[in-house]
Amino acid sequence: MTVVTRFAPSPTGHLHLGHAHSALFGRHAAVAARGRFLLRIEDIDPTRCRPAFVDDLMEDLAWLGLTWETPVRRQSEHLADHRAALARLEDGGLVYPCFCTRKEIAAEVARAGHAPHGPDGPLYPGTCRALPASRRQARRAAGDPFALRLDVTRALERTGPLRWYDRARGWQEATPQILGDVVLARKETPTSYHLAVTVDDALQGVTLVTRGEDLFFASHLHRLLQALLDLPVPAWHHHPLLTDERGERLAKRAGAPSLRALRAAGRTPAEVRGLAGFPERAA
Repeated sequence: MTVVTRFAPSPTGHLHLGHAHSALFGRHAAVAARGRFLLRIEDIDPTRCRPAFVDDLMEDLAWLGLTWETPVRRQSEHLADHRAALARLEDGGLVYPCFCTRKEIAAEVARAGHAPHGPDGPLYPGTCRALPASRRQARRAAGDPFALRLDVTRALERTGPLRWYDRARGWQEATPQILGDVVLARKETPTSYHLAVTVDDALQGVTLVTRGEDLFFASHLHRLLQALLDLPVPAWHHHPLLTDERGERLAKRAGAPSLRALRAAGRTPAEVRGLAGFPERAA
């Protein structure tokens, strides 16, 4: 089987060394297996993504020495694929509308005291999961804003036990319940990261998902979505994150130096590849 990897940034800012490491990691995994490397633009959030950043990130990656197959898939141009997957889950009774605001969820969690926690914090308490169908229909008909959440318990009853393989950690028993009933779509965004990335990886034939270990727990959920949607199952490889001198992960919001800034400071592509953990020449 041909190894197909991808680098899938969101154009919400300029790329930094952490992005360079992830892109180089995926590209090298493909080259080592004589496989294929794809670039995908994950621009489903119209409030944060900017077209100018798409051009800039492609320019930075090319300067770094990376090449990829064309055409480049832009998620915003394929929302129909994500809507179709969501409709299939909804038709199967696996999602439900959630009318709770973030403030209401926080208040419910506070009232619960020892609310269950996942890797990202308190889990959604399931307030709207038990709403009668008639009440749901009435609120939707009235135009009340809502998100669509995955009923993880019901989904696992449908699939039974699942597992997935990570090249760094071996076989994993899928435990998507650690993330709770995640949001799969909102009114302003007709798909979520979790749904879009799972669908796109399948449609693009990705066989090895390479990404940072901060997304390790998300893979439990993605394995569940693959089973529910009858999608092929790739292997994963979650790589360590680059950190700064304080041991904190490099991030846009933390002011990590961008590749553009390093270029402007006179750094060469080889030097930046070295700083990103890949001192050999990019392939």
